[in-house]
Amino acid sequence: MDNTDDLDVCRQVAFRAAQRDHGATAEVLAVVEELLKDDAEYEFVVAFLENLQNLVSHGLDTLRSPDEIRLLLGPRSAICWDTVSDFWAAVADWRIRTGVPLESAAPLLDVQNEPLRMLLWTASRTLSTGEKLGIADAVRYEKAVGLPIPGYSHIAVALRITGQGRP
Repeated sequence: MDNTDDLDVCRQVAFRAAQRDHGATAEVLAVVEELLKDDAEYEFVVAFLENLQNLVSHGLDTLRSPDEIRLLLGPRSAICWDTVSDFWAAVADWRIRTGVPLESAAPLLDVQNEPLRMLLWTASRTLSTGEKLGIADAVRYEKAVGLPIPGYSHIAVALRITGQGRP
């Protein structure tokens, strides 16, 4: 499987695991905890946890809350979860400092097509203000500030998604 497929797997598994009625969320997160023992799996795990975190940020009744997910994380996963959360908080702070207004997440959350919803909801997060941030914001932040998540670059992910990155 190539890396683009890995990104798709991350989205799909996160989308299912975030569902409130998904019975195997704890088991999925236990596998994630095991994967973190292998440095070679770090990028995959960060992508998965970021997708999951983005999904649960939307505050939808059909999805688990961030606190519910947090309770299911193992110690390694919890550290990774916090690292991803801290990164996105920095992106939000940076965007606010730029003075460019953020857009509302409402149109994003109204998408009805499930494959499109999966793609959009995992690539964006809803802030407590109801505004959204997305991968483009993360890329701009990394380029402007030079501080990606250690061992994980949104610039590299964006290039892979567009077929311009490493295979």
